[in-house]
Amino acid sequence: MVPIGEMVRGLPDASLRPFVDSYVGYRERADVPLVRRESAGVFVVLILGWGAPLDVTDPRSAERGVTAVDSFVAGTFDGWCATRTLGVGEGVELLLAPLTARRLLGLPLSELTNRAVAVGQLPGRWLDRLRGRLAEAPGWPERFALLDRVLAARLAASSPVDPRLDWAWRWLVTNCGRGSVGVLADELGWSRRHLASRFRREVGLPPKMAARLLRFQQAQAVSTQVGATGRAVDWAAVAAGCGYYDQSHLIRDFHQFAGATPAALLAAR
Repeated sequence: MVPIGEMVRGLPDASLRPFVDSYVGYRERADVPLVRRESAGVFVVLILGWGAPLDVTDPRSAERGVTAVDSFVAGTFDGWCATRTLGVGEGVELLLAPLTARRLLGLPLSELTNRAVAVGQLPGRWLDRLRGRLAEAPGWPERFALLDRVLAARLAASSPVDPRLDWAWRWLVTNCGRGSVGVLADELGWSRRHLASRFRREVGLPPKMAARLLRFQQAQAVSTQVGATGRAVDWAAVAAGCGYYDQSHLIRDFHQFAGATPAALLAAR
């Protein structure tokens, strides 16, 4: 028996919404080991928790994960990973766009690619201190207000990213990963090699991989929405609508990024 105790979604202050979509507060009890398979994506996961520790593992390399931590940052991943916990966990989860995470963390995301890192190991240890303050706050409204203040101050003190790189990221997101990386480089007046180098350093992944992950995220979201209605998912139509060459390429990406076929993943959800 693994009951969910509590899940609360908070909306950040209006000034933060261009950077942070939402806060998710949770309290969860696991009476037996709770293992989740986490899909890859072009986002950074920040967990600030207090309670039962978590293990994060990447099946491709044990060195990429962390064990027995309550708070961690997971950089952009190009493969699925798994989390495991036992006991009562409580905390806040944020999913951050890469360039927002780059500003908040103060380091290029190439240092976190395919890695989960305990927050106490990050420069300045400000996230570790924030975790302690969140744990001491009396409730979720106070915790979300604290996040507003700390994140706004952190962004205000950080240097903006190169506007050309920000434009390149928005171009990829707007096109849901479709479109030629060569065309993107031409629009910027950069060579493809320079674009790939800058992107890999700041976002953590090259633009072609980021584009693949954006297509995968859209396909995952579309199939989940259709599945929630009880209707059968037309996987060939999903593949075509999300910019895949054919259904086999869609299945390949689901295997790599989610560790399962699209149908199996939808059934598990």
